[in-house]
Amino acid sequence: MALALNNLHPSKGSTHKKKRLGRGPGSGLGKTAGRGHKGQKSRSGYSMKIGFEGGQMPLQRRLPKRGFTNIFKKQWLEVSLAKLEENFAAGDEITPEILHDRGLIKKAKHDLVILGSGDVSKALKISAHRFTKAAREKIEKAGGSVIEIQKQTREEAV
Repeated sequence: MALALNNLHPSKGSTHKKKRLGRGPGSGLGKTAGRGHKGQKSRSGYSMKIGFEGGQMPLQRRLPKRGFTNIFKKQWLEVSLAKLEENFAAGDEITPEILHDRGLIKKAKHDLVILGSGDVSKALKISAHRFTKAAREKIEKAGGSVIEIQKQTREEAV
């Protein structure tokens, strides 16, 4: 039999009939429709507050709170020399925007750091916010150049 829209159906036993609630005593789910008698849970529109434990002090309030998240933490996008070696040709100019376009870094909103893992044999012109000591030495040894991007402060931008 050919596969067509008119003969598609789910596998046998994979679907169940919907429970028909409140359809008389013969259905087994008439009158209270399986909700029991009275109380908050029997009403329509009921939804329990997340973490509610019946009046007992909830777990998230019983446990001690420790530490904090530093919202000013400096985040770096890291790229190794090995990645640059395999993705760029000799003499290429590399900037955070180009790395983002080629899919090597997620976004150019964080500062970029070039790590010295791997070797570079081509002369590359690399612009980044920071270079490790090993990365700087390897790039310059291969005949490339290193350009450190300086972040503008608010006073300089005005």
